[in-house]
Amino acid sequence: MLKSALALCGKDLKLILSRGAGLMQALLLGLLLVFLFSLSLNAGDRLSPQAAAAIFWLASAFCQVLIFNMLYAVEETAQARLGLVLLPSPVQGVWLGKALAGVLLLAAAQCVFIPAVFVFLGQSLGQAWPFALLGIALGDVGMAASGSLLGALSVGRGGRESLLSIVLFPLLVPMLLAGVRLVSMGIDPDPMLDDALRWIGLAAAFDGLFLAAGLLLFPFVYSGDD
Repeated sequence: MLKSALALCGKDLKLILSRGAGLMQALLLGLLLVFLFSLSLNAGDRLSPQAAAAIFWLASAFCQVLIFNMLYAVEETAQARLGLVLLPSPVQGVWLGKALAGVLLLAAAQCVFIPAVFVFLGQSLGQAWPFALLGIALGDVGMAASGSLLGALSVGRGGRESLLSIVLFPLLVPMLLAGVRLVSMGIDPDPMLDDALRWIGLAAAFDGLFLAAGLLLFPFVYSGDD
């Protein structure tokens, strides 16, 4: 399963990066959100770390929706979904391959969002920056696992972007709350670290839940039928 997942991940990354337009759209949407929120600040003002972290994750969540719509549209456009289902390996390899490609693309997009948050929202790294890095890593894993599973639900249906957003965002609320708190600790000059382990545990628990759900449920939501 891992071998087929890595092959699928490599194939999807090559196709997405070679086309470029869809990924650029996701990047521009995230940057636009950061820039629009920065317009509410007066010159020299600094947004609170928690608000800046929330904007960062909001941009990441919208970017995630576009990324997984792109990843599943690859086979839809070529009408090759049945070929993936008939691969001589567990169908969960498709879920894992899409999740791996999604987490790499999302991390690449966040490498653009982070400098934008620093520049436009007046943020800087604090002493607790490892908590921000850990929060981003845990959040990305959970978002990729859930996005890959729920992205399969919207395959072949009209209004894929709207459907994925409606189903995905409510499920991500606990993960996003944990991510916001951990990232805000990393950019706060005077962070309160008393609850750090609790938020790390919450994010890790939801990662485990989404990973288990993907492995168990993906064969039931993804098939070769149009």
